[in-house]
Amino acid sequence: MCEKLRICRKCLPGTDRDEYLENLAGYIERMDEEVKVSQPLYEERLSICASCQNLINGMCRLCGCFVELRAAQKVRKCPDIPAKWEKII
Repeated sequence: MCEKLRICRKCLPGTDRDEYLENLAGYIERMDEEVKVSQPLYEERLSICASCQNLINGMCRLCGCFVELRAAQKVRKCPDIPAKWEKII
């Protein structure tokens, strides 16, 4: 039996964490306003994620996403059942 290992792209050797965070913040800032949630909603989503037991090193263990990016997008939802973000919409 062959097992495939998932490698966290965020944790690859040679990745500078500060540079990664700067690139992510810049990407979110440059997103079209039509696809981005408001700043207060973004911060509230991140606050919910920060208290979630499925958050590890900025990633959601349920879906593998980077929560900062997922929280910024209107079309994205919390992958938990029941979804934790549903309460704030």
